[in-house]
Amino acid sequence: MNQCTAVALLPPPDHLIALSPAGHRPEAGHVLCELGGEHDDQHAAMLWDEGGRPGSAVWVRWKGSGLAKLRCPVLDPRNEACELFAAHPSAHSWGITDPTHEAITRLLAKQHPHLFPEYRDTDGN
Repeated sequence: MNQCTAVALLPPPDHLIALSPAGHRPEAGHVLCELGGEHDDQHAAMLWDEGGRPGSAVWVRWKGSGLAKLRCPVLDPRNEACELFAAHPSAHSWGITDPTHEAITRLLAKQHPHLFPEYRDTDGN
């Protein structure tokens, strides 16, 4: 499943604006939805993770309910935790492929085929 390609412009929080020096207002930043492509209209992106502990990730959700701070508790067969927030609506993080990452990898594989043998087609190209 490909990663959702929804993007949102996230304005800086009010408390950060209030603490910023005069003339140096923090800028808004773009966030990219990290959920699998087939989900409802509620998107989400992790803003930061404070040490990788359960409940330490801070997520922004748009067209929805603000911030979610709980990490998904589900583990994959290798005992690796899902990297999304608790009760997320799409597939777990290990089942989501970022199409941008894949496109960049394919381009690099064409330029440096010896580094990416798994991307060679049946003709050896």
